[in-house]
Amino acid sequence: MKALASFSAFVGKTFALWVILFAVLGFLFPDVFKQVAPYIVILLGIIMFGMGLTISLDDFRELSRRPVEVAIGVVAHFVIMPALALLLTRIIPMPPEVAAGVILVGCCPGGTSSNVMTYLAKGDVALSVACTSVTTLAAPVVTPFLVWMFASQYLPVNAWAMFLGILQVIILPLALGFLAQKLLPRLVRTATPILPLLSVVGIVLIVAAVVGVSKGAIAQSGLLIFAVVVLHNGLGYLLGFFAAKAFGLNLYKRKALAIEVGMQNSGLGAALATTYFSPLAAVPSAIFSVWHNISGALIANYFSGREDDGEEKSIVIE
Repeated sequence: MKALASFSAFVGKTFALWVILFAVLGFLFPDVFKQVAPYIVILLGIIMFGMGLTISLDDFRELSRRPVEVAIGVVAHFVIMPALALLLTRIIPMPPEVAAGVILVGCCPGGTSSNVMTYLAKGDVALSVACTSVTTLAAPVVTPFLVWMFASQYLPVNAWAMFLGILQVIILPLALGFLAQKLLPRLVRTATPILPLLSVVGIVLIVAAVVGVSKGAIAQSGLLIFAVVVLHNGLGYLLGFFAAKAFGLNLYKRKALAIEVGMQNSGLGAALATTYFSPLAAVPSAIFSVWHNISGALIANYFSGREDDGEEKSIVIE
């Protein structure tokens, strides 16, 4: 068990490399990974169950302790990323399915990788975790509404079915994980060290499956989609940082919100796109999953060397 926990920690630290590797494998051996595609929703459910095993009430105490800061992060996330997605689909010509996929990933909640990147950036991890938790819990209502509002011009959107789907694939597994944590604490504590391995396996299989199913589309439009994803992600970091700055938050908190806004739950995007749109619409989410782990590590490395002289990290907006 100790060896497995050590391997899990290693895999978690090298997450971005595994995502890139399996994206390449999905492209080179599409027939192998196409077989995983029907299980994308189940894989995401397993990932969210693992997240539920690690959620604590302390994560939500930040919401009551500093509601204004958490609200800034949540609103910035659900305003900036969907608006950027819509803008990019308007100014860059792309197929309707790709446009819908770009908007979908822009409307997803925050990705759990943002918490790790915020830690590496020496930012406010508690604020990052609180924002991720709130955007995830809000996703069943907010994500279908935003997708319906922005993406229905490209493809038909069944917001009600998407709402039910997110409840099943996000909220139910989270709740079951949290319940297991309370009912079986010793077993959960034993299993916790291997959760990074579980999450990485789930995400890389989702990415490989989407890439495998959409190999032809990626070969034809991959560079265009990659450019859109890079712009979307990069502008998300930038606008998230300046939104936090506009509200007077110090650098410690601006780091957290920049990363929180720029990083998405792209696994959810891929699952929803595959289920409600098409495999091609899932490609932006798959590429986003690869890219934001690379860019997140780069921006975390940059931020880690920047400190606010004379500002206390404990400053809180009441």
